[in-house]
Amino acid sequence: MFRYAAIYGAIAGTVIIATMTLVLTLGGDEDYGFSEVMGYLVMLAVLSLIFIGIKRYRDIEKGGVIKFAPAFGLGLAITAVAGVFYVISWEIYLASTDYAFIDSYSESMIASIEAKDLPPDERAAEIAEVESSRTLYGNLPFRLMITFIEIFPVGLLVALVSAALLRNPRLLPARKAA
Repeated sequence: MFRYAAIYGAIAGTVIIATMTLVLTLGGDEDYGFSEVMGYLVMLAVLSLIFIGIKRYRDIEKGGVIKFAPAFGLGLAITAVAGVFYVISWEIYLASTDYAFIDSYSESMIASIEAKDLPPDERAAEIAEVESSRTLYGNLPFRLMITFIEIFPVGLLVALVSAALLRNPRLLPARKAA
């Protein structure tokens, strides 16, 4: 089971961060909202590898039958490996860009707050919250946790749905060798 988690998790984590890096690089600093939406759509699409990994494990190792708990466990393991690859890759990206992301992102958020018609005290409170988040993001353990938490809920959802579906051996049964 570990082999499946390692293979599918590594592929998923690497593809997600490669795609997101491409979106951030080509998209520029103007529209982080679009980048966030694209990022989660990419995560959802790529984490379909959880379904594929569970199905292959069920078909090859388990003779076409798997219970919910082992299927869900494998899905979580794939998610965890993908998350670790995602976090490591994100840290490499940040280091290669001299950690410019958080400053650029914060400036974008502040600009959108200033563009709103808010009372001065409310505007100041929202800007202070962005500045506080910028400071927290400089803390490595906090940043690692936040980065992992970006991907984990998506993988958790895909793992739940995949395990629920694939516990039925009639769903996409293994092909018989001719």
